[in-house]
Amino acid sequence: MDSHTLELLGVSKIRALVAARAACSLGKEAARGLEPSGDVREIHARQAVATEMVEAIRSGLRPPLGGLHDIRPLVRRAQVGAMLEAEELAEVAETLRAIVGLAAWLERMGDNFPRLGGMRADVGEFSAATSAIEGCLDNRAKVLDTASRRLSAIRQEMQQVEERIQEKLRSMLRSPEIKRALRYSNFTMVGHHYVLPVAKEHRGEIPGSVQRSSASNETVYIEPTAIAEKSAQLSYLRARETKEIRRILRWLSAQVGLVADPLLRTLAVMAELDLIYAKARLSIDYQMRAPEMNEERRLVLRRARHPLLEAILRRDPALLLAEPTPAPVSPEPDAGTPETPTPPPLPETPRETEVVPIDVHLGLRFQILVITGPNTGGKTVALKTVGLLAVMAQMGLHVPVAEGTQLPIFDEVLADIGDEQSLEQSLSTFSSHVRRISEILGKATERSLVLLDEMGAGTDPAEGAALGRALLDELDSIGGLAMVTTHIGDLKTYALSNPRAENAAVEFDVETLRPRYHVHIGDVGQSNALKIARRLSMPEHLVARAERYLDQAQGSTVPEWDLIARMKREAEAARQDAIAAQAEAERTRDALAERLQSLQLEGRREEDLAEARARLKPGDKVVVPRMGYDRPGRIVKIDARKRSATVAIGHMTWDVAVDELLPQDASGPAGLGKPARIKGPRLEDFEG
Repeated sequence: MDSHTLELLGVSKIRALVAARAACSLGKEAARGLEPSGDVREIHARQAVATEMVEAIRSGLRPPLGGLHDIRPLVRRAQVGAMLEAEELAEVAETLRAIVGLAAWLERMGDNFPRLGGMRADVGEFSAATSAIEGCLDNRAKVLDTASRRLSAIRQEMQQVEERIQEKLRSMLRSPEIKRALRYSNFTMVGHHYVLPVAKEHRGEIPGSVQRSSASNETVYIEPTAIAEKSAQLSYLRARETKEIRRILRWLSAQVGLVADPLLRTLAVMAELDLIYAKARLSIDYQMRAPEMNEERRLVLRRARHPLLEAILRRDPALLLAEPTPAPVSPEPDAGTPETPTPPPLPETPRETEVVPIDVHLGLRFQILVITGPNTGGKTVALKTVGLLAVMAQMGLHVPVAEGTQLPIFDEVLADIGDEQSLEQSLSTFSSHVRRISEILGKATERSLVLLDEMGAGTDPAEGAALGRALLDELDSIGGLAMVTTHIGDLKTYALSNPRAENAAVEFDVETLRPRYHVHIGDVGQSNALKIARRLSMPEHLVARAERYLDQAQGSTVPEWDLIARMKREAEAARQDAIAAQAEAERTRDALAERLQSLQLEGRREEDLAEARARLKPGDKVVVPRMGYDRPGRIVKIDARKRSATVAIGHMTWDVAVDELLPQDASGPAGLGKPARIKGPRLEDFEG
């Protein structure tokens, strides 16, 4: 979609809200790359799987995403033969364990949430690589002695040499002459060398090599000559240990490289799962729902809220992530060190305590909506709400609306909103708008949504009105859906001459001089300039003179205009009632269809269960629910006349009605079997 429009609507901030709710960097990266789709099936699939995740979370079935890391760079390095460090391999192992837990979770989801369960098929099996890493590294990413026989032998020999060195040092410490030369009576280590802390004035009394001096130069740390041979042997063993550890790490890295392709594919599934989880959390946090998507150009928003306004009211910390941090300014000479730049604060909280929902529809009776009213009257908010929710829905996100909301699938959402004066190109605000509108008209199709703010503004009112009418005619001929705002009076009559256009007004409180944000379709917004002037204490004789001039200019059209406006408001109120009734009827129909399907499925299950019980015979495995699903039994005998059976459970037998039995096949209940142990590669077979 048009990147300029996405920027104007604040889509990057929506991505930040989603990313902040992802569990790991995999989902955060996927959220920051979210783009709207134009593919019908893809949009429906994205919406449906997000809905399943919402239902799963509300049912207490959160995915176990803990321990999941973005190990794709590590896997790609292993794939080309690079050696991973022990800490990196430990991170890989932790992620592989998380994948096992998530695979089991997806499998459990399959019955009730088929789209989530279907993701299990794309999750690979990496038990061999996991076992290899866990068999060689402990939980602190240290290579275990048991990682290889060679390493075990080397470390055993190192321990013996160290014990002999320590015994020799303890023997030296028992000597009064040596005790007298020491700063304190114990040995210590400098690097890998065992040393004695010798006072500076006694330096020559203990033969050996100086490894280090204290900061005050009052103490020198000497490795005695008496242990030099053993120290050299220990250094040689440490070198062998390092070489063997690197051999083990190369082998473990090779095991990761062997499964690189399926692991990268699985990590893509994990990223998608984390993204779905983030979408669901945003949906729950902001009380969103999946809209009904259509290809018939029906746009019906019921109680729609602007999510970014709501995020500002909530002071959602994720908005800070979406705000660019200003670059530090180079200090003037001798200005000292510049302070570290801090993220910008959230915008000031508006005086409203909650976002006012709006109802808007397009594509049912008209395709162009002309919203009129005073400046700062909430017209731009209405425009941005419609555009942003349309884009969010095509990104696979739920939207903050009420039931009955419908959204078309647009090929483009194109907007010209706000003051876009271009200093770089020396263009005025009007020139910038003209250039942008020309781009929009070049891209728009009958499947597009066009949003134009303050159309015709920035130039002579008469010329602006003429240009505005020409633009509305052009949008009408293109055939897409459009919403435009204006406060030019002449454009308010456009809808009277075009049956495919309609007026709307945003409610404004003249007493408080603040918008109420409610959109009234069929009404005509008044600029209220004279009322506002009187409210702001302009001299009364000036306001009265202005009213006389206005009456002379409007002539006798005011009564007819008011009558038409009232008739349109009444028609729109009836239409809104009809839309609400239709939405309620559709909800009732869907609920009845779902209940019928559930009853039919339950009936088929009962029939299948009755047939299975009729085939029971001695020796068959069964479960008696009141005895516990985890205590299967075996039928000893059946009394067909009494419709009862004797069932052995453990060391006891019970007489049970046949209708209480749940037959089990020979393999046992699904999901209770243990996975087969996979034999992995052996380290001893690897040389390198």
